[in-house]
Amino acid sequence: MSSNLKVLQVIPKLGYGGAETGCYDVAHYLPENNCESFIVTSGGELLKFIDKRKVKVIRLPVHSKNPLLIIINFVALVGIILFNNISIIHARSRAPAWSCLLATKITRRKFVTTFHGTYNFKNILKKFYNSVMVRSHLIIAGSNFIFSHVKENYSKNLSASKKLMVIFRGINVDYFDSSTKIESDEKKLLKKWGIEKDKKILLLPGRLTAWKGQEVFIEAVNLVNLQLGYEAFHAVILGSDQGRDLYKKKLIRLSEQYRMTGQIRFIDHCKDMALAYKVSDIVVSASIEPEAFGRVSVEAQSMEKPIIASNIGGSNETIVDEKTGFLFDSGSAKSLSQKILKVLTMDETSLKSIGIEGRKNIIQKFNVEKMCFSTYSEYKRLIN
Repeated sequence: MSSNLKVLQVIPKLGYGGAETGCYDVAHYLPENNCESFIVTSGGELLKFIDKRKVKVIRLPVHSKNPLLIIINFVALVGIILFNNISIIHARSRAPAWSCLLATKITRRKFVTTFHGTYNFKNILKKFYNSVMVRSHLIIAGSNFIFSHVKENYSKNLSASKKLMVIFRGINVDYFDSSTKIESDEKKLLKKWGIEKDKKILLLPGRLTAWKGQEVFIEAVNLVNLQLGYEAFHAVILGSDQGRDLYKKKLIRLSEQYRMTGQIRFIDHCKDMALAYKVSDIVVSASIEPEAFGRVSVEAQSMEKPIIASNIGGSNETIVDEKTGFLFDSGSAKSLSQKILKVLTMDETSLKSIGIEGRKNIIQKFNVEKMCFSTYSEYKRLIN
């Protein structure tokens, strides 16, 4: 394949997170537009799905924050850029971004970064480390929330020669489509989860970590039970603890304390997230810290499911409150319980309307095709 535009994306690992799926989607979009596509990564589960005929994958230890390895990666990237005549280098994480910054300085190529999160900074050194993400020619923010965060905290690193812009993350609306799921698969999944579909199902997806709000969710479920006087639904907390054994034990103890061990299921992983949404009746995103984008809110809307999410971060931009979903006061179990009660008592016509409006919202604003086209268009502007 011959093309003037050759893009090298660099990401620590190709897992199933937002940054990783965005990288994967753009990588496969480029060859469809007569561009050469390269990915440098250390590995990851998504690698097995990459079409090697379209995307060239190069393995380097770019997941490491070790200064020596960052230098080694920089030298290797210089060789890769020159050998393949790369036009644009797009870094999606801080450690590899430092290697990319040095490599683009040496090779005089265009440098792009995507600011995927807020990145905590408790001291000057950490803030300097984060600042590599705004040392590129083009800085992409995944939401207006991230755009404002960059402007507020890294203004000293911005200049007229750099472009900071928002390109909303997108999802595959063909995959997250309720009409593509079959009943037999739904039954298999429910059986695997050990749930009888005799009640509605509340789903809280997300890795098990305190800021994702699992504790708030459990407390809210307890408040709903107290209000109703009985357990009106099943609750599923879906996500891996990623080695946080103590936190998972804490959540289990909390559910035991409220005597909800029969009501709450802890599920480590689900290969088909669209199916997980399909078998659920209400989806919750209970983050107590701002989500940079908040894929759960977007995926749930695409699946025509009512979403209840914290009123902070990206969810404020992806949900039209009371129309495509519901926002509650972040960190407040009482506020979340009130929203759960509201959705539980809604009639089917209203719920269906919310589902239809939700999918329409995602197709119009947060479609992966739109994200890829916008990114590709900016690549071309940068070169021209």
